Amino acid sequence: MAFYQFKRQQLIKAPIERVWDFIATPRNLNKITPDSMGFDILTPELPTKMYKGMMIHYRVKPMPFYQTEWVTEISHIEPGVFFIDEQRVGPYKLWHHEHHIKQVEGVVEMTDIISYVPPFKLLGSIANTLFIRKQLNTIFDYRERTLDKLFNQQA
Repeated sequence: MAFYQFKRQQLIKAPIERVWDFIATPRNLNKITPDSMGFDILTPELPTKMYKGMMIHYRVKPMPFYQTEWVTEISHIEPGVFFIDEQRVGPYKLWHHEHHIKQVEGVVEMTDIISYVPPFKLLGSIANTLFIRKQLNTIFDYRERTLDKLFNQQA
């Protein structure tokens, strides 16, 4: 089994309450996901704020020739501090995504830690080397630019 971790940090110049409000709003996932991912939330009557046990169903297109549905559960949440989403149905054998925020010297430090196991053992390891890791970087590069525009470039 090939187990991987991906970690990304970003500094955001905004009050921590405002950052939390944004990241704890499920509909905002669309705003921070590149269009190329074909991200579409399928959950009917999606709540405006996440809560422990909440399930989110979406469709993603991780590769040009492959579209899949994904269900994640908000397994842990401490408002204003962190939440964890875990895949319940989807392409990975394991997907555990931690979202942490904390106030640091006048800015909010946001840290994401994704622990994952691709499917298909050796093929999954090869896929991680060839494109999964690169795709995670692309997604988080996009998210960083988007959050920078939303928070850091405001007067």
